[in-house]
Amino acid sequence: MNNQDCIFCKIVAGDIPCFKIYETGNILSFLDIGPVNKGHALVIPKNHYKNIWDFPAELGAEVLTAAQVVGDAIVKATGADGMNILMNNNAAAGQLVFHAHFHLIPRFKNDGFKLWKQSEYDNMDEASALAQKIEKMIRSVN
Repeated sequence: MNNQDCIFCKIVAGDIPCFKIYETGNILSFLDIGPVNKGHALVIPKNHYKNIWDFPAELGAEVLTAAQVVGDAIVKATGADGMNILMNNNAAAGQLVFHAHFHLIPRFKNDGFKLWKQSEYDNMDEASALAQKIEKMIRSVN
């Protein structure tokens, strides 16, 4: 499964160079060319999947293993104090390349980056109603 217009598929195929740091039969990890902090890497499936909902669950354990191995190595190599591991899904969430990928971003105590602002529910009834709606959606799928 490959998308000939996808930059990550071109990296997997070897048509575009990358700074590869980890590879298995199904997974590739390389440095992000626009890092938040130096050492910022991506973990991608070699096959093209658009986002988390297109991504096969059976590949999850291999991605988690890659994130653990690569993340640990990044922290050690950079002296990072922590790491964000995240995935943006769809344009509204900041996804720029529509090939499923996970960001491993080394973090430092004084790097100046902040997490997004949190908000609150208006009341517990609102939270309860939304939880029930989500739970109902899950039951309807399973």
